[in-house]
Amino acid sequence: MGLPEIAPAYLLQLQSFERNILTKQAEIEAWFRTQWRAHKPPFYGSVDIRNSGYKMASIDMNLFPGGFNNLNTHFLPLAAAAAQDAVERGCETARSVLLIPENHTRNTFYLQNVFALSQILRHAGFTVRLGSLNPDITEPIELETALGETITLEPVLRTRDRVHLADGFSPCLILLNNDLSGGVPTVLEGLNQTVLPPLTGGWTTRRKTHHFAAYDQVAAEFAQLVGIDPWCINPYFESCSGLDFQDREGEDKLADTVARLLAKIQAKYDELGIEDAPFVIVKADAGTYGMGVMSVHSADEVRGLNRKNRNKMAKIKEGLAVTEVIVQEGIYTYETLHGAVAEPVVYMMDRFVIGGFYRVHEGRGPDENLNAAGMRFVPLQRNIVSAESDLEKDLMQEEANSKRAFEQWENLGLPQANNPHDCEGNRLYVYGVLARLSLLAASIELEQMGSAA
Repeated sequence: MGLPEIAPAYLLQLQSFERNILTKQAEIEAWFRTQWRAHKPPFYGSVDIRNSGYKMASIDMNLFPGGFNNLNTHFLPLAAAAAQDAVERGCETARSVLLIPENHTRNTFYLQNVFALSQILRHAGFTVRLGSLNPDITEPIELETALGETITLEPVLRTRDRVHLADGFSPCLILLNNDLSGGVPTVLEGLNQTVLPPLTGGWTTRRKTHHFAAYDQVAAEFAQLVGIDPWCINPYFESCSGLDFQDREGEDKLADTVARLLAKIQAKYDELGIEDAPFVIVKADAGTYGMGVMSVHSADEVRGLNRKNRNKMAKIKEGLAVTEVIVQEGIYTYETLHGAVAEPVVYMMDRFVIGGFYRVHEGRGPDENLNAAGMRFVPLQRNIVSAESDLEKDLMQEEANSKRAFEQWENLGLPQANNPHDCEGNRLYVYGVLARLSLLAASIELEQMGSAA
């Protein structure tokens, strides 16, 4: 597949950014090791990244990733090694995992994700069974996935402070692939079993603004480490609450927030000589699946929304009303794959990067949300290395070779535009660094939520 193309006007800026990250690789990896000793990473997560050449940053962090079926299966051994570490951190003596997916059973692609995640855990040496919280599932049911695989869902039961299946299967680790948008089920509260991610990580209590507040802290420290402007890896944002899109309540408040953030972005663009027109993304502060999201270029756009856009913003998954939004700096994505706009999505387990894919949308522009109907997924064909395990170190050898090649070209004084620095291995390593920054922010976010609970 190779790398997506990037607009020539922004290529040199991207290469300069990548070079800075690559030359500080040893310091970066040492810094991450220190951070992971201080902060326990989430069990898993996925990060959406946007790349404009002059700015590359995480724009979303999902603690309940639902696209394992889109990963390159060639990296299954790496994912299994990471899963071993993640499960053992949750329960050192675990031999089995009870995986609880979303309640919906008609989305066969989501079911394919459940199958793929189960396969990773099984390759890691664990017995995996699927427990359902869906009240309509009262006995084991077999379902077919998008690719014709079969999974079996069984009703989750509870006896005192443990959940189990009908035959008594009751492991010490309960793994959620359910983001709890509809609330925390009482059956999962107060268990004498480890539940990961923690119940506080669900959208019942989690907020994107909390995550990006933690990310502010991480990005500032990392930027100081590598000697860059934190803005290059960190989107501005503000929160806005007290909204009712159907009844147009809070429109002026939202418009003021949009105007303020657009002015802040424009000031930064002016400082750096960036000629793009600033825009923001308004999205539900709690929620996923790309619901409740719109691109906005002026404050007037959020005043007097038509019925279609009000309906689009008013409710998200599980029919929950949107009353709080995050207004986030929009980052242009100037990466294209076969002419279609693309953005990388990076998947992690514990502190390890295990792969990812490009989200590609032929019907969307560089300033629009790509997580929408019509998107497709292109798996990464090479590994994103994070230099943490022996397995990854082996895979990293190829990346080191490309880095040495870059250095040799630099020594020869060849033009930068012809530099093999812009190779897939290096770009993917940089994606992995940014994704792990977001993962670290999620670690801090969960710690703060846990201490506040």
